[in-house]
Amino acid sequence: MKTNICFTHRELVEKSKLGDRNSQFQLYEHYVDAMYNVSMRMLCNKEDAEDTVQDSFVEAFKNLGNFRYESTFGSWLKRIVINKSINHLKLKRIPFLPIVDHEYHLAEEPIEDVKEIDIEKVKRGIKLLPPGYQQIIHLYLIEGYDHEEIGEVLNISKSTSKSQYHRAKKKLLDVIKEM
Repeated sequence: MKTNICFTHRELVEKSKLGDRNSQFQLYEHYVDAMYNVSMRMLCNKEDAEDTVQDSFVEAFKNLGNFRYESTFGSWLKRIVINKSINHLKLKRIPFLPIVDHEYHLAEEPIEDVKEIDIEKVKRGIKLLPPGYQQIIHLYLIEGYDHEEIGEVLNISKSTSKSQYHRAKKKLLDVIKEM
């Protein structure tokens, strides 16, 4: 069954590469909600997320010739959405709060018992973080990017990504404790 889904998507992608609007619409319908959710988590603004998703699909369809099936179409599209969302944040001049590499020595601290934390509290806590911290938390914890990928996307070093994540996680735990 899964093979058919992959084949169907491959067929839709190939037809879309040839300019078939119906296939493009089917791909759009299949992925629009998931991509909206990705952008919304990062931008926290309905209109900005909608615009970003639309721009992402336009870019994806313009650049389908560059898609080589090295990943799934959804992963490729998601990367476009995340990059567009980050660019949107940069245009709005939401600071990332960069730090100098190795400014802080990060020791592994014991993490409190996460089982006790309510997921709704975590979601509310993330929304209370500064935008730069929200960005790192979303990319690492929710979108599953590793620190090297985050570094590439945000034009920061891997160690800066790790430092920012560590600080964001600590801040998130503090925020959740105060709830």
